[in-house]
Amino acid sequence: MDVRRLRILRELADRGSVTAVAEALSFTPSAVSQQLKTLSREAGIALTVPDGRGLRLTEAGAAVVAGAEDVLTALGRLDETVAGLRGRPEGTVRVVLFPSAARLLLPGLLRRGAGHDGLHLACRDDDLRPDEVPAAAADADVVVTHHDERLDPFTGGRLHVRPLLREPLDVALPPGHPLAARADVHLTDLVDEAWIGVGVGWPVDDVLRSLGLVTGTTPRIAQRINDFAVTEELVASGYGVALLPRYSTDHRNDARIALRPLAGVKAARLVRAVTRPDVAERPAVRLVLDLLADEADAVRTRHGDG
Repeated sequence: MDVRRLRILRELADRGSVTAVAEALSFTPSAVSQQLKTLSREAGIALTVPDGRGLRLTEAGAAVVAGAEDVLTALGRLDETVAGLRGRPEGTVRVVLFPSAARLLLPGLLRRGAGHDGLHLACRDDDLRPDEVPAAAADADVVVTHHDERLDPFTGGRLHVRPLLREPLDVALPPGHPLAARADVHLTDLVDEAWIGVGVGWPVDDVLRSLGLVTGTTPRIAQRINDFAVTEELVASGYGVALLPRYSTDHRNDARIALRPLAGVKAARLVRAVTRPDVAERPAVRLVLDLLADEADAVRTRHGDG
């Protein structure tokens, strides 16, 4: 089977539609469909079937995509060998980080990357739901994402996952709130509070709903804001309480916001760097993953968790 067509099949698996694949690869939708039909003939079995006006993978198609990862990863290792002969990792690595990870990790990543001649980092921030990460990893080289530690959305094995941080989620309280005098806070202490939550389906919403089930409480969501910087302002102004990440929240030593651990339950988000397996074999990408891990270690050390 043709490797280029295998790449197109993988793009369909990650992007979900022929139109999205065509836009990403600068093909026409009909050209993408034709390439996939040819690949099915090469394989001797239907890899896609019509789905409305588009195509979707068959079970055989999904199995071929899983096997294709081994082929594409092997090609990535070949690139690594060639780069090793050149003597150093080089090239542009495209990195996407969700906004609070960018606040926490990006300055240090750029500082560390500046010490490597030939490496160029092209970074942007984008907050993604876990189900959006595979498509993002098709466009970027590294996607820094986060999710509830009780769930693992990347169990299929088609993505390379590098753990970076377990960041505790604390209760954020307005200055002068009566519970701010405590060392920690139980969710049952907050049943009458207005919560500043995030959009349904986003990682911290998953955590809050999970904690509600564990404690038997039903948090009252007053506002849903995905930008933690805005949430910080609302909490600081007394418009509610929130779950906010311990390391990346600008609480200014409790002068702006009081952060208190949750009593009796563990609440945290896992921060992870996700790449396609073949991309992870590129020397420059491996270097960036190492630099991200080093910066994450430095964050833990700064916060006394090293």
